[in-house]
Amino acid sequence: MQQTMKKTKFLSTSKLVKISILSAIGYILMFISIPLPMLFPDFLKIDISDLTALLGGISLGPMAGVTIAFLKNLLQFITGMSNTGGVGEFANFLIGGSFVFTYIYSKKRELSGVVIGLISGMVIMTIVGCISNYFIILPFYETIGWPIETVVAMGAAINPVIDSKMSFVIWMIAPFNILKSGLISLLTLPMYKKTEKVLNRVK
Repeated sequence: MQQTMKKTKFLSTSKLVKISILSAIGYILMFISIPLPMLFPDFLKIDISDLTALLGGISLGPMAGVTIAFLKNLLQFITGMSNTGGVGEFANFLIGGSFVFTYIYSKKRELSGVVIGLISGMVIMTIVGCISNYFIILPFYETIGWPIETVVAMGAAINPVIDSKMSFVIWMIAPFNILKSGLISLLTLPMYKKTEKVLNRVK
């Protein structure tokens, strides 16, 4: 009976509407991406779309946050905006979802707890980002005629230390995910309490 009540609570109409709205906002934010050519190759662009999943997860619960992370990527795929046949969206969900999932399950609401949760999320997101790029994203690029040597050369043009796929992941993918998750964390700190109040006020 208790499990049924929890399931009903998660699937309430109000919560589904809030999840849908936050997913749509996250989808829109995916179009606002900023390249940092002095730091990363052009195909690595910073966006803050995972912010909606993180704020939604804090306010509505862990499953809501992960669902938002999934739905915004699903929207990207089904609207025909994917350039990777869904592979990029899947990896984006794994990377962003790991950040959201790790932070939310810290279950801390005071500032110190939030900071610790965000730092933990940054670490996990960076690790998952490196693994998914090494085994999923970069191999996919090779299947569409973009050899790993080309990707490595793009990284080496910015950082001469890069000379292999592994070094590209270490010196490009890892710093990129640290920067991206750090930016999202900084935006979350002044917003999470206000967002939680607004979402919980709407029944």
